[in-house]
Amino acid sequence: MRETADIYLFRDLERLSQTGNFSQAAERNNLSQSAFSRRIQALEAWVGVTLVDRSRQPVRLTAAGAQMLEAGLQALARIEAERSQILETQSLPDKYVVTFSTQHSIGWRFFPSWLQELEESYGPILSRLKADDLSNCLRDLREGSVDFVIAYVEENRTDPIFAELRAMERVTIGRDRLIPVSKPDKTGAPVFSFDDGVAGIPYLRFGDSAPISRHLEALIAAPEVGARLRPVYENAMAGALRIRARDGAGVAWLPESLVAPDLAAGALVRTGRPGWEVDLQIALLREESRSNRLTRSIWSFLEARDTDGTASEA
Repeated sequence: MRETADIYLFRDLERLSQTGNFSQAAERNNLSQSAFSRRIQALEAWVGVTLVDRSRQPVRLTAAGAQMLEAGLQALARIEAERSQILETQSLPDKYVVTFSTQHSIGWRFFPSWLQELEESYGPILSRLKADDLSNCLRDLREGSVDFVIAYVEENRTDPIFAELRAMERVTIGRDRLIPVSKPDKTGAPVFSFDDGVAGIPYLRFGDSAPISRHLEALIAAPEVGARLRPVYENAMAGALRIRARDGAGVAWLPESLVAPDLAAGALVRTGRPGWEVDLQIALLREESRSNRLTRSIWSFLEARDTDGTASEA
C-alpha cells in the first residue's frame, strides 16, 4: 500500500462520507464491518495521514480526507471515462476521437457543460479530455498528441506562457471570472470580510508556478487588498483551495464556474468589495498544421459562433 493503492478504495471513503457510519457503509458495500474498516485503514496508510475523524458520531472526513476524496473520485471518473472511451473507440475504429487538453480548473466544471452545449449544437463527437498543467497542455499540442487546448487567456499579460497563447490560433469559447469567496457564518455573511480595519485575513493562494495565479497579481498587489491578506495555504489546484475555503480556512479567489454550486448551496459566499473580481477569457487553441477534416470542421463552427458573439458564459 505504500507505493500503490486500489483506486476503488475511494468509493469506500465516499460511502463512509455519505453514511457517517462504518457499519452502514460496510453493509451498503456488501462487506463485513471489519473488512470495510481495513480498507479505509489501508487507504489512510497509503496517503500517510488520518482521513476519518472517528472521535465523533457520526464519523466525518478530516480536511485531508475531503481533499483526497475529491481528488480520488475525479481520478476514478477519469479512468472509467477513458476505459469507456477506449471500448467505444475499439467498437467504432472508423471514428476519430477528438482530444482536448485543459487546465484543471477549466476541466472540472466548465468543460463538461461546454462540451454538452457543443454537441447539442454541432452534433455528437467522440472526445477525450486530458487535464494537466498549462505548460504540459501546450507541449502536447505542439507535439500533436492532442487536438485542442482550452485555456484562460489575458490580453495584457507579458509572461512568456501568455505571449505564447496570444501568438497561437485561437477562438473564444467562454468567459469566467476569479471571485473572492469565504465560508459563511450562521447569518450567511462571510466569515472573512474586508470591513474597514480588518487585517491579517487568512489567504488561500495559488502557487507562483500556477499560471492562473498571474491573473491575480495586479489585484493582490493593490494595497487595499494584498496588505490585508495573510497567506496560510498554497496549492496550484483550484479544487484543493475550494475545499479549504469551504472548511473555513480562509479567503480564496476561485473561478466562478467552479464554485457556482457552492454559492447556490450556501457552502460559500462572495466576500471583498465590488470590482475585486478578475475577468477571464476562455479560448480554444490549435495547431492548424496538425488538424484534420473533423477538427477543422469543429474549429470553423466555433469560429463562426465567436464572430457572432455567442461564446458561452462560464
